[in-house]
Amino acid sequence: MKNKPVILVVDDQLHNIKLLEGFLLRQEYAIIPAESGEEALEKLSGNQVDLVLLDVKMPGMSGFEVLTKLRADKKTLRIPVVMITSYNENEARLKAFESGCDDFISKPFDQYELLARVKSLLRIKFLNDEVDEAREFAESIINTVREPLISLDQNLRVVTASRSFYEFFKVIPEETVGQLIYDLGNKQWDIPKLRELLETI
Repeated sequence: MKNKPVILVVDDQLHNIKLLEGFLLRQEYAIIPAESGEEALEKLSGNQVDLVLLDVKMPGMSGFEVLTKLRADKKTLRIPVVMITSYNENEARLKAFESGCDDFISKPFDQYELLARVKSLLRIKFLNDEVDEAREFAESIINTVREPLISLDQNLRVVTASRSFYEFFKVIPEETVGQLIYDLGNKQWDIPKLRELLETI
């Protein structure tokens, strides 16, 4: 990890924030504290955050409400969220996962378990960031090619297409990306020889 990962710690109890800060600062993470859901959303909009530790039960906006807003915003959609609560019921865990959290820890928590989960989620996030950067780079190269070009996944569905592909075949991304190559353009690509070649590859 190149830079110091930034963790937003959200809890309405200051002593809980201080406790988590104590564990996390020793691991050289940068900490942004927030004592309410509203403050958390405000700090998320003004900072680059790599992971959120989010208390479920808070006055005003609950952790579930904060999580729902995070997952509805393109900028915060993929930030890993670990929900922390004193709840032990399966219902709370289920609701947390349904709301889009990545992990769940009950209070009182084991600091080593917490740190292991944080480290694991940050590793996954940074790997995903690298994949996204590589994809964006590949797409920018694809768009410079003058010939119509598409890339397919292992199931022969379109992952991306060049600008010239859309222009040449008079199609739009919504009817192209995610489609099986044989279904494109009124099945004009469903040619037995092409099918045999692609499936062999």
